[in-house]
Amino acid sequence: MIDTPPVSATDPRPARVAVQIPPQHATWEQLRSLAVTVEEMGADLILTWDHFFPLSGDPDGPHFEAWTVLAAWAEVTERAEIGCLVTSNSYRNPNLLADMARTLDHVSGGRLVLGIGSGWAERDYEEYGYPFGTAGSRLDDLARDLPVLRDRWTRLNPPPTRQIPILIGGGGEQKTLRIVAEHADIWHGFGDDTVIAHKHHVLDEWCRRRGRDPLEIERSAGVSFVPGRNPDQRADYAAHAQRLHDVGTRLFTASVSAAHPDLGRVWDLLQWRDETNASRTAGPPV
Repeated sequence: MIDTPPVSATDPRPARVAVQIPPQHATWEQLRSLAVTVEEMGADLILTWDHFFPLSGDPDGPHFEAWTVLAAWAEVTERAEIGCLVTSNSYRNPNLLADMARTLDHVSGGRLVLGIGSGWAERDYEEYGYPFGTAGSRLDDLARDLPVLRDRWTRLNPPPTRQIPILIGGGGEQKTLRIVAEHADIWHGFGDDTVIAHKHHVLDEWCRRRGRDPLEIERSAGVSFVPGRNPDQRADYAAHAQRLHDVGTRLFTASVSAAHPDLGRVWDLLQWRDETNASRTAGPPV
């Protein structure tokens, strides 16, 4: 067991809150309305996912394509960053994806975060005609394609408005976190604070091997209830966020259904974010 905190625990970045709105089981009007609402509430990022079928509920229920949703969100929002948690690298040629990202970067006024991963939902691959391969081969493809994508950004006219941040999701310690150390600006993981702290240590080590400062990579994680809490009580998202913050997470994500939005967890996280950032920036008592 590792007793020392990960390097990311000293990250001076402020806490940020992302709201993921799955493009499933909802009308477009509901997806649009919720994006506008959570931006007005103060969310820092608005995210969706990149799949072709629902991941919960009726597997054949209503579902929309992610990048088209992002383009529409770019036009109805003004401040929050937008992106996918995460885009499947397998679904689009890396040169095409670079061009799509550059275009959406301009449409949004420089607010796109390119979330990307190796892909995993087998039904998407089968029904849309993509070769599924193996988990290892899909990760190899991701490692191959990220430099291609970055190179295309340097050759597009006009170029992106900024260096588009790349968020990579996934927790594999041999391949995924190595790719993160080589290419990512943000890493997104899944699990409680103990799991996340371990992954941070592994990522710190990959950064050391690759000659990269671990603090260059912002750490992100999904927020859920505190383990052991009475499941009949309201989930204490702020308490879980604090535990993740203590081990270096700085971007905190909650998922909200567009058809039946429970915004209580978002309010809790936003209040916690503001209090946490204020306490970190406050000067010594006088």
